[in-house]
Amino acid sequence: MNKDHLSHNVLKEIGFSLLAEGKTIMVKAEGFSMYPNIKPGSVIFIEPFKEGTEPVPGDIIAWKRDSGFVVHRLVKCYKQEHMKYFVTRGDSIMAEDEPVLLDQIAGKVVRVENPEGKTISADSFLNKKPNYSLNRFLVRIISQFYRVKRVFTR
Repeated sequence: MNKDHLSHNVLKEIGFSLLAEGKTIMVKAEGFSMYPNIKPGSVIFIEPFKEGTEPVPGDIIAWKRDSGFVVHRLVKCYKQEHMKYFVTRGDSIMAEDEPVLLDQIAGKVVRVENPEGKTISADSFLNKKPNYSLNRFLVRIISQFYRVKRVFTR
């Protein structure tokens, strides 16, 4: 195990622990899955759900997996065999994520600061009906732009 991997695991576990204690954490967003509402490099503030409350469709939630957090929008909830499942999807992703259980959900996004440090209004990032196709198209254009830029800056 290299030093970077160890540091990542320690930080991930600290984040999980802080949320379990009821603390709000700040995490730097990576990737384009929540574009355009959360851009790469944005700082997202995640707080745990208060006792007796659950996420509702439209919330942007953070759920735990072995490699860290996934921060996606909750699109639906359903019950099956006495278990409640929560289904999320990135705003620019083609498909929904695999369902998760309540104990996998670490918290919800309560604030977003863009990469320049400006706070984004909750009305903006809590868009209940993202345009997945348009967002996916925009991410493809941005990806192509970065590929072309890399070729010319070498």
